[in-house]
Amino acid sequence: MMKFRFRRQGTDPQREKIKQELFAFSKTVEHGFPHQPSALAFDPKLELMAIGTKSGAIKVYGCPGVEFTGLHGDTTAVTQIHFLPGQGRLLSLLDDNTIHLWELAAREEGGVTREGVVCLQEVESYILPGRPGIEGCSATRVTVLLLLRSSDLLCIGTEGGGVYFLELPRLSLKENQTLLQDQVMQSLPDDYRCGKSLGAVESLQEHPQQPGKILIGYSRGLVVLWELTTRHAEQLFLGKQQLESLVWERSGNIFVSSHNDGGYSVWAVTNGNTYNHQPVSSSIPYGPFPCKAINKVLWRTTQTGPPVLLYSGGMPRASYGDRHCLTIQQGKDHVTLDFTSRVIDFFTVHGVERENEFDEASAVVVLLEEELVVIDLKTPGWPSLPTPYLAPLHSSAITCSFHVASVPPKLWERLVAAGKAQQGRRHAHGKWPICGGKNLAPQPKQQELLLTGHEDGTVRFWDASGVALTPLYKLGTANVFHTDCDPCDDPQDPGDDPDMQQEEEWPPFRKVGCFDPYSDDPRLGIQKISLCKYSNKLVVSGTAGQVIVLGLSDERSDHSVDVSVVDLLQDREGFTWKGHDRLEPRLKAVSFPPGFQPLVLVQCMPPAAVTAVVLHAEWNLISFGTSHGFGLFDYHRRNAVLARCTLHPNDSLAMEGPLSRVKSLKKSLRQSFRRIRKSRVSGKKRPIATPTSKVQEANAALAEQEDVAPIQRRIEPRSADDSLSGVVRCLCFADTFLRDGTHHGATLWAGTNSGSVYAYALEVPGVGSGRGGAGEAGVCVEAVLGKEIQLMHRAPVVSISVLDGRGKPLPDPYEASQDLAIAPDMTNAHSVLIASEEQLKVFSLPKVSAKTKFKLTAHEGCRVRKVALVVFGSTAQEDYSEHVLVCLTNLGDMHLFSIPGLRPQVRYDCIRKEDISGITSCNFTKNGQGFYLISPSEYERFSLSAKVVTEPLCSVQMDRPLELSSDGTTTQANGTHKNQMGQAEGSTEDSPSSLSSPVLDSPLDSPLSCADITLDSTGEITVEDVRDFLTTVDEAENNLKNIKEEEGRSTGILIN
Repeated sequence: MMKFRFRRQGTDPQREKIKQELFAFSKTVEHGFPHQPSALAFDPKLELMAIGTKSGAIKVYGCPGVEFTGLHGDTTAVTQIHFLPGQGRLLSLLDDNTIHLWELAAREEGGVTREGVVCLQEVESYILPGRPGIEGCSATRVTVLLLLRSSDLLCIGTEGGGVYFLELPRLSLKENQTLLQDQVMQSLPDDYRCGKSLGAVESLQEHPQQPGKILIGYSRGLVVLWELTTRHAEQLFLGKQQLESLVWERSGNIFVSSHNDGGYSVWAVTNGNTYNHQPVSSSIPYGPFPCKAINKVLWRTTQTGPPVLLYSGGMPRASYGDRHCLTIQQGKDHVTLDFTSRVIDFFTVHGVERENEFDEASAVVVLLEEELVVIDLKTPGWPSLPTPYLAPLHSSAITCSFHVASVPPKLWERLVAAGKAQQGRRHAHGKWPICGGKNLAPQPKQQELLLTGHEDGTVRFWDASGVALTPLYKLGTANVFHTDCDPCDDPQDPGDDPDMQQEEEWPPFRKVGCFDPYSDDPRLGIQKISLCKYSNKLVVSGTAGQVIVLGLSDERSDHSVDVSVVDLLQDREGFTWKGHDRLEPRLKAVSFPPGFQPLVLVQCMPPAAVTAVVLHAEWNLISFGTSHGFGLFDYHRRNAVLARCTLHPNDSLAMEGPLSRVKSLKKSLRQSFRRIRKSRVSGKKRPIATPTSKVQEANAALAEQEDVAPIQRRIEPRSADDSLSGVVRCLCFADTFLRDGTHHGATLWAGTNSGSVYAYALEVPGVGSGRGGAGEAGVCVEAVLGKEIQLMHRAPVVSISVLDGRGKPLPDPYEASQDLAIAPDMTNAHSVLIASEEQLKVFSLPKVSAKTKFKLTAHEGCRVRKVALVVFGSTAQEDYSEHVLVCLTNLGDMHLFSIPGLRPQVRYDCIRKEDISGITSCNFTKNGQGFYLISPSEYERFSLSAKVVTEPLCSVQMDRPLELSSDGTTTQANGTHKNQMGQAEGSTEDSPSSLSSPVLDSPLDSPLSCADITLDSTGEITVEDVRDFLTTVDEAENNLKNIKEEEGRSTGILIN
């Protein structure tokens, strides 16, 4: 019995050189909001902000496009961050009690220093030693850090009440300066001592006007003004309430303390009085009932009015103990900002020069657990500022995404205008306060959109052209339906209505931020998105079988939405839907704001989640699929063209729906035993009385043989009655040859979970060769089943793509007709590329006979999860590019194949195989980049192209000379290594060793060789069922002649 023969013709050095000019893998930037933030800091001189996370990452941000990332060696939470102002250095305190010094350093790449380009790197670390005679180290556990303005001394407060001092930047302990609690106790009056410990050091603050004096606040309530040079307590403030935080007033004459009872006190600093028993004033803003602690307080002076007081917490325990709040007070103005997630920390942006008499805070930046909020303190009403980056991608949980490259300028302008109209007066339009550094990256040559679908029925549009992922526009679909919360009733801002303000209950809450994890109805969740950038048509589909077609409008519109119901079961008996009900559409007119507005709603019945959707705006057609079948709809004529049920008789699980929690244990056990029985006899085939029975017998004999090729794994055919076998996985429109080899026309292709492929010939007026012209515009679209293909192993079909006569993918709608792309080759034979979970295969059209294939599962032991056709440009030749098939597997690696030959090119490890969410959420762009979720709030951006890379490239002007970074490999926040600037800065030049070539990594006889592979099809042959529904009697005779010419191979026999 003959086998496949792979004839190696040797490695082609020229091809290897071309591959290095085309392909290079790098993880470039992390978009979104850092997952689980735990610390915040700001450098007022460099205007940089740093955020630390619980995974040990430090992310530094400046103006849009300026980003730096560092990762500690251990994935330990960052509890505090402090900048050394103006120096480009920062200190981090970890939960394991270690202190680390980081700095921005010049970067050397390939032996060349990039002028001005910097990266973040760790230079020193220190851990405070335990005190002698104490077994545990809790006494020296660090609670607070204070960096003196001179930036040469670090004060460390500990849990045991001691204060230690480190010399900077060497991080060396100055033992003679150590202040232990015993020394402070000696200065206390006897009635205050009472034999009790002072507790941990809760706050350290340097005197704003007299360097060398620091305030030390202990948790019991004592505050000490300590003189560093003379090492004595200048003044003691004998507070009796548990202390939370301290802050100086700018003059240094008073300071404010906040406490765990929800109050704050103002203390006067006077000369000659050692003991101060009572504060000048005390207040519990939200008393008199018990309140939660005020965790942090800030006091900022202004020239034109009373000081601004800001504090977090302090809410009444019984009424609002679960609220996350920040209060801003200035005279009679009082606002309680109400957030949807916990306040981590906050700071104000204000003048820090000592010659300034007032603080004049311009903004307050609040880091929350799930988002960053910036409040403009200069604008009346204190509105929030829109964030140019760090927007919470997960304001509602992300359910899907869609990328659009090369967005036309007109569409871009209209989206930006619609987004600005949405912001209205709730957002200020002031300057973004975090504006340090300089973005050196060139302006993007084209605009890119990233669309994200969310659980609450919204679709968000993001500017993905550069490093900063900026929100542009938000589309809501809930107003098309009746829900528990009517989205048309916009909750008004209490500040807009004086009557409402008078009736407002105390405290004066104002909802701030956009993070909202709760959905009014889980059925609103967006499942699939498709956008045509040339016609401005958008299709979104959801969890309850809703498919909405939307058009872009610049004006507000009041109209009702047409509703069309498509029954995918086609009255099939024996099936009863047990899942959720459909969403009830609004039949009356609804007011839609400028932007994308619904035109028609197509409701699939049963209302199962939509699993695939495709839009062809040039033909005015959409196709959609669920777990029950697929449909074709003409949204211009509001006409349902086709509904095809794909259910197997045993597909009972498909009738339960994604929200159904009822599952029969008996049914599950029965199906499991069936699989076991089938797997035991899977090698045996039943003889079928067909003309190809001899070939099938040969296949059975092959399957029963014990000696499987050593480079391949035995693949067991899947059961035909597996649950959810009717799920439609992919859909595709194409203008190609399906009826015969001379007349092309519109076609629709659908692939299912059971390895079935359906190809329909469409009668679209004015489309195809030899068809009617524009005069038939009133004729309805028709669909005729042309081919039906059943893959041998019934593996789920992941993707279907049609290739033209040159082996190139067909252009998108409108691209060929409007000369926006090279017209497809319609003179030579077309082919269709079908990617299943187990293999990639190219069939010729219209006969659907196999041309070539690659068995990924048999060779690699992995399964295909995502597939995309990508154009890779060369770094050496401007006009040279290749179309490549990119394949992501369940192991998280990327395989690149040439088309149509399916020759392996390179393989990269991209995503951890345990990261199921990352693999599922991966989205490829057409120019060789991609996105995947590394957390609920962050996208990792990567590039497979050597030419197209979107990464931070930035510089910072510092008060110290740049030092050279020697370490070439840094670590990303998600724990994966990469060969580039600390996740942040400078372009990457991959060395030849970083290119994973199958030729070098594979054994000698591996089919992954990038050398020429000759496929001998006379060996292993398997049968796939291909049924042609368009063949006439004359064509059958012609096919019979072709069979004789092709060595007696039947049209129903395909190479597997």
